[in-house]
Amino acid sequence: MAFIELRNIAKTYRLGEIDLPVLKDVSLTMNRGEFVALMGASGSGKTTLMNILGCLDRPSAGQYWLDGQEVGGLSADERALLRNRKIGFVFQTFNLLSRTSALDNVLMPLTYTLSPLSGQEARQRAEALLQRVGLGDRLDHQSAQLSGGQQQRVAIARALINQPALLFADEPTGNLDSRTSEEVLRLFQQLNQEEGVTIILVTHDEHVARYANRTIRIRDGAIVTEGTVPTVAAEKMRAAAAPPDQRERRGGSWARFRRLLRTALTGLRRNVLRAALTTLGIIIGVAAVIAMMEIGRGSASAIQRTIASMGANNLIILPGTASSGGVSFGGGSVMTLTPQDSEAILAEAPAVSAAAPIVRARTQVVYENRNWVPSYIYGATPAYLDVREWPLAVGDPFTDRDVRNANKVCLIGQRLVRELFQGESPVGKEVRIQNVPFKVVGVLSSKGANMMGMDQDDILLAPWTTIKFRVTGASAMTANQSAATGTGQQTGAGNSLYSSSQSTLYPLPSTTQAADTPLPVRFANIDQILAATRSSDQVPAAIQQITQLLRERHRIRPGEPDDFSIRDMAEMTSALTSTSTLMTKLLLAVALISLVVGGVGIMNIMLVSVTERTREIGLRMAVGARGGNILQQFLLESVLLCFCGGLAGILLGRGISLLIKALLQWPTELSLDAILTAFAVSAAVGILFGYYPAWKGSRLDPITALRYE
Repeated sequence: MAFIELRNIAKTYRLGEIDLPVLKDVSLTMNRGEFVALMGASGSGKTTLMNILGCLDRPSAGQYWLDGQEVGGLSADERALLRNRKIGFVFQTFNLLSRTSALDNVLMPLTYTLSPLSGQEARQRAEALLQRVGLGDRLDHQSAQLSGGQQQRVAIARALINQPALLFADEPTGNLDSRTSEEVLRLFQQLNQEEGVTIILVTHDEHVARYANRTIRIRDGAIVTEGTVPTVAAEKMRAAAAPPDQRERRGGSWARFRRLLRTALTGLRRNVLRAALTTLGIIIGVAAVIAMMEIGRGSASAIQRTIASMGANNLIILPGTASSGGVSFGGGSVMTLTPQDSEAILAEAPAVSAAAPIVRARTQVVYENRNWVPSYIYGATPAYLDVREWPLAVGDPFTDRDVRNANKVCLIGQRLVRELFQGESPVGKEVRIQNVPFKVVGVLSSKGANMMGMDQDDILLAPWTTIKFRVTGASAMTANQSAATGTGQQTGAGNSLYSSSQSTLYPLPSTTQAADTPLPVRFANIDQILAATRSSDQVPAAIQQITQLLRERHRIRPGEPDDFSIRDMAEMTSALTSTSTLMTKLLLAVALISLVVGGVGIMNIMLVSVTERTREIGLRMAVGARGGNILQQFLLESVLLCFCGGLAGILLGRGISLLIKALLQWPTELSLDAILTAFAVSAAVGILFGYYPAWKGSRLDPITALRYE
């Protein structure tokens, strides 16, 4: 069976509306191991015939069999695979990759083989071929550092790296001097005679054609004469079968990827400055995303802390409102809350983490010859500090024992420290409230203004029992009177404030008893209860639990209105949180725009790169690269640009964030989500914006690409 068989091959190019026939009814056969010279003048069609024989081009008509396989019906990728396995090319202009070593040029075809060698095996084979062509000492020399003859030898070694059965040499001596031409032609003879490689030499030089064993002359697209094969040369030919298909090696996919990665890195290294400038847009975009997200997250956390310090997760339980004759007496006119309600809320409401009863007062605080009326005088329990998350700056808090014993101790805010003590340490000193001396045991840390603009540091905090029974001066008589007139209801037996029976809270003393022992009755009502939920998300659940609990404790029947009200800060908290989230999203959107701009820059540069490297793409296709290989290579280059830009952008973004925190004292917070997102987006940008240039390169025709100037 003939190794090469052509039947009635024709090739016609269409130039506009004109058909230009180049080959006309060409038929020939070649056996394995022949050394054939294909001769003809310029424009005779010999190069077109070589391109068809080399599976670089398709005939317009006719059939072509190579090693028993009909080539005309193969797809572009199948022909590329056939070129990689069975065909090698030696071009007149060498077509070596610039700024690439001789060794890497020779290794290039192995990148696209389906059964790649290991890295060590591939290097050993390439080095052996370069040794054979006399370039063992030029392995790491780049193309520009080699002479014309040395470049042609590198091209021959590259053509042989996949051990092809068929070698094409297109005017291989056209750019060489006579001595170098002789060396190259003798090398072809050696390959033909010793290894049985079938060689087709395209030339117009009679002297060069004499080195072949057979000459085929072509004129005006048709074969005119054929020479014969000398007997001596025929005896030396090897009719060995084609190299068997290599089986897929273990780890072949990983080896191919490593070679592809190395190819992409080599392509990027050829123009480092352009690659660096291309990644600049990605670097800026990723850095902007990370810096903006960290600043936004830091600001959001700061706002959340500020909201929390103002009581974002706090609930205020207020007593009900009394009315008479359609006239409301306002909030708190019904005394329905007790300290026991506060204890029950803490014990029986799972969503509540802390609760404190509060008694309010409004009066002067005096120290020596200075006085001040605080915005808040609160009687509470030590739990108030937990509810408000309010640490002490100096001193110690009062205790539950102080509450039980109504001890005259207090904590003061920073505003009182400035107004009353003017630089002195207040701890251990006494202040007077309604002529009642209070010992200052601690100073609250600064909280600043609340969301309503009120100064939170303008406060005095003391045990609620002390404020209620020593400062506000609620006596038994006044307490009972207010209970009778303010609530319009009597208290019941069994010491139950909410009993529906008509009896007084305490047994009425006789006249003698009242005169002899005027004991004050401490009516245990409070102005409000302040509770803290375990988190802001549990505020609705806490409200529901507290409502149900207090209705049960106050014996409120179904359908009756509550005798208390619960206030929260959900609306204001939601507004501030949504504003913070919106600002963070706006910052992120602005940063993502810069990433998109960087992606457009990458697309532009990759399109330029495809145009500049058109001949390289044609060369890679000639040695067996399929369209998918070209697509993967350029896409990988784009992703690598974005990958490197993403890494640099992450470092730059973190640096900017830390610099802003150090110099401007802005709150920033490390955001791993932002880093991962920016990195993923940068890779996605590389794929998205690099795909079209890579796809465009993969669609090039190898003949057109090789002829591109």
